[in-house]
Amino acid sequence: MAFFSVLAAIVLEHVRPLRQPLPHYRRYAAFIHWLEGKLNAGEFSHGAIAWMLAVAPVLVAVGLVFFLLNAISPLLGWAWNVAVLYLTLGFKYFADDAERIAQFVRTGDLDAARAQLESWRGGDAGQFSADEIARVAIEQLMAASHRQMFGVLFWFVLLLPLGPVGAVLFRAASILTRRWVDSRGRFGLCAQRIFHLINWVPARLTALTYAIAGNFEDATYCWRTQAANWPEDEEGVVLAAGAGAMGIKLGQSVTVGGESVWRPELGTGQAPDADCIDSAVSMIWRGLVIWLVAGLLVVIAGWVA
Repeated sequence: MAFFSVLAAIVLEHVRPLRQPLPHYRRYAAFIHWLEGKLNAGEFSHGAIAWMLAVAPVLVAVGLVFFLLNAISPLLGWAWNVAVLYLTLGFKYFADDAERIAQFVRTGDLDAARAQLESWRGGDAGQFSADEIARVAIEQLMAASHRQMFGVLFWFVLLLPLGPVGAVLFRAASILTRRWVDSRGRFGLCAQRIFHLINWVPARLTALTYAIAGNFEDATYCWRTQAANWPEDEEGVVLAAGAGAMGIKLGQSVTVGGESVWRPELGTGQAPDADCIDSAVSMIWRGLVIWLVAGLLVVIAGWVA
């Protein structure tokens, strides 16, 4: 059931990818913004209450619909799994963004590349050089592939008896830790700690996937020696392994507001260019194939047994 749900959702997302703005994401973002406005008094306990109110009702609703549909027909329960996975994955439209940026950089249209990058990740990219655009686009791509594909799939499979609850849990926790990271006082600390726990294993599986799909030795070396330097622990694991697997350097300085902002260096080898963005997309798709093959082998083993 899990393998065919994942396969169907990935095929659907590839054939008919979601496009921004995503209505369900915008509604949820508006809801958690409203919650923050009502409950944020700068205390950890207020953040914990807000997190529960933001996540628990959605998980309960998704789980109830699954059990009701599954009771009517297992096929309906399977269709619900596919539909929710389709709405929570969404890597394809980020891959398309990355490929457009690569094309703009390749043709020398840096203004269009900067605008596309700003639309994708937010922040100021107005003074990024071609090298900085490529580096930040690859970082964003690897982070998105984990947060919107590998992490979602891991938790979906882990909590499969509850339907697509695991996929929704991971995506909601990921959104909350991003949205509340700059909240006043200690309000956002609960969301960060919960996502750290939820994300610990999936981040390392994603890093291992990159290592298998690319240069294993360099990926594991960068993972061991560089990941801890990145501000976000799990993101550092993913980016360091990805950079090492590709033989490129990420992090380093970027120009923001006319000033050079330094970030820890990740990876080894050459500075990335537009072609490296396309190579990163290819590596991530190879990683997804590795997960699908592993899932298929599990299914076949179950049939044989």
